[in-house]
Amino acid sequence: MKKILIIGAGMSAAQLIKYLEQQTSQYNWSLTVADKNISVIRKKVSPGTKVVKFDLFDVDKREKLVEESDVVVSLLPARFHIEVARTCLKFGRSLFTASYESDEMRELAGEIEQKGLLFLNETGLDPGIDHMSAMNIIDRIKEAGHKLLDFESFTGGLIAPDSDDNPWHYKFTWNPRNVVVAGQGGPAKFIQEGKYKYIPYNRLFRRTELIEIEGYGRFEGYANRDSLKYIKQYHLEGVPTVYRGTLRRPGFCRAWNVFVQLGMTDDTYYMENTEDMTYREFVNSFLYYHPSDSVRTKLFHYMHIDQDSDIIEKLDCLDLFSDKKLGLKKATPAQALQHILMKKWHLKPEDRDMIVMWHKFIYREKGKRSKKELTSSLVVEGRNEEDTAMSRTVGLPLAMAVKLYLTGKLNVTGLHIPNFKEIYEPILAELKEYGIGFNEKIRDKKNGD
Repeated sequence: MKKILIIGAGMSAAQLIKYLEQQTSQYNWSLTVADKNISVIRKKVSPGTKVVKFDLFDVDKREKLVEESDVVVSLLPARFHIEVARTCLKFGRSLFTASYESDEMRELAGEIEQKGLLFLNETGLDPGIDHMSAMNIIDRIKEAGHKLLDFESFTGGLIAPDSDDNPWHYKFTWNPRNVVVAGQGGPAKFIQEGKYKYIPYNRLFRRTELIEIEGYGRFEGYANRDSLKYIKQYHLEGVPTVYRGTLRRPGFCRAWNVFVQLGMTDDTYYMENTEDMTYREFVNSFLYYHPSDSVRTKLFHYMHIDQDSDIIEKLDCLDLFSDKKLGLKKATPAQALQHILMKKWHLKPEDRDMIVMWHKFIYREKGKRSKKELTSSLVVEGRNEEDTAMSRTVGLPLAMAVKLYLTGKLNVTGLHIPNFKEIYEPILAELKEYGIGFNEKIRDKKNGD
């Protein structure tokens, strides 16, 4: 009997657990879900699934759970995967995650290969489905003998139109902390028309582009932190434009830039007296002193916000100028901002989230001077607060990869992301059965477009 261990039962775990429970029934496997919060697990599992209270830093328990398993899935925050990875190496167990492959994980590549294990990372939505769907088209273009000139890819976790009830047109559908600190840790890097481009964090949310998706309207995209590393991963050496980014609704980035410029997204230091601090005092702590001007006036002057700007409605809906208490004993600016946002951007029980993914490829046809533009889009809407599009699109591809591995259909070892046919073809095909499929359009690309 094959034994699967899932560590972490957060927002993206529900559909992964449900899918693997179906597989354990079919293949006579067993499933164990471990998390520090037992009540959270029990809401997401069926009676036949084993539930374990788990503390990552209880080394003896962690080693016992991993040793008793045949394969491990980690849904912990990305920074903790390395602890699980080292334990998997110790006991010779393969590991699957939906998170970006870290430098620490890459340092283990030789030992992973030597032991004949598979450590598969970046197998969720973004990263994950974006890799698989992009490589599917890139390989098709190359196999047809065409020359790829431009690759752009954007993904966003948003809110479905019928649940969109705030002026930001956004709610949290995944880890709120990652939303607040997104883009930090270095400049955004990409290549455009053969030239390397860099956008520092303080300019990131003012360098956006508009994207139209049929049936869903307009979105704005800002650059991901590092597109350059995927040139090698996607075999795009020599392609003049390679650009990956994140989607929001128009106006979000300009308003978010207010928080960035004030310093509210900084997570590197703790503020004083946050337990008794009001929202208004939190905002004021980043502004200059003035004996008579209100916090509101100072902010608008400092950020050059016009009185008729739609930014004002976005800030007001968060109660930023109110006397509500933060009530946090010890908080960084980013933690305080996250606390405020979670009050307004949480999913209500009936809310439906929405995943949007969009790729663009420009290529010169084989033996011709003409160019084609291929766009590929994916839109998935959730059903409610529990059955979210985010949970489906993160959990299902990861679960499907585990099934491929345990059924002997994924015959690779080493450290990988899902950028090869042996994994992306069967997973993309099965995702279609769950209503997760792409819409492709091809048009002639004319000079001046």
